[in-house]
Amino acid sequence: MKKIIPLVIIIISLFSGCSNAQNKPTADNLKDKQMKKVIVIGASGSLAKYAIDTLQNVPDVHLTLLARNKGRIATDTTGCTVVEADVMDYPKLKNAIKGQDIVYVNLAGDLEAMAKNIVKAMQETRVKRVIAISSIGIYKTPLKPVLVPYRKLADVIESSGLDYTILRPDWFTNANEVDYAITQKGQPETGQAISRKSIAAFVATIVQNPELHKNENLGISKPN
Repeated sequence: MKKIIPLVIIIISLFSGCSNAQNKPTADNLKDKQMKKVIVIGASGSLAKYAIDTLQNVPDVHLTLLARNKGRIATDTTGCTVVEADVMDYPKLKNAIKGQDIVYVNLAGDLEAMAKNIVKAMQETRVKRVIAISSIGIYKTPLKPVLVPYRKLADVIESSGLDYTILRPDWFTNANEVDYAITQKGQPETGQAISRKSIAAFVATIVQNPELHKNENLGISKPN
């Protein structure tokens, strides 16, 4: 007589920084797990790569990545919700922002128009928390033409009524280090070029502690 051995199958679902895009958790499930829903707008940027990689290692964070060309996102997107859309495509932008807890903005181009679209979408969907990357030097006189879009982005975000953190980083490096100092708006911008990894680490700190640096406009650089 053949001996029958019962087969027990144990399925373990592992969730890291993102949840599977094809099996995206429902809003109720995300709420039950107290997961933070974070959208990265401008996900194909060089700084965004580091932010995505870092946020994927933050517990209970679900990432949505928005890029004009998803093929240019330079990191592993497995498990992330990926949205291919232009920031100026308002219906798609609004749909992507709806239901998020935190909006992380990492863009280049017509930043004033983009910022206005993002602010409008956040206001209409009642999403309050935004972290936006601007640039060092935007409050110097005379203002360099290349920095005008970054100043306009900061102005739009500051006057939006949202819970914002604006970051004004120094020039980026690819150094494998986390070493940064911050300065408040109005203080002299000190320090030197900062690693993308450092900025990403600071962004992750705010994501984990959304009340931290709320309604602050910060310079960030590597200390001298």
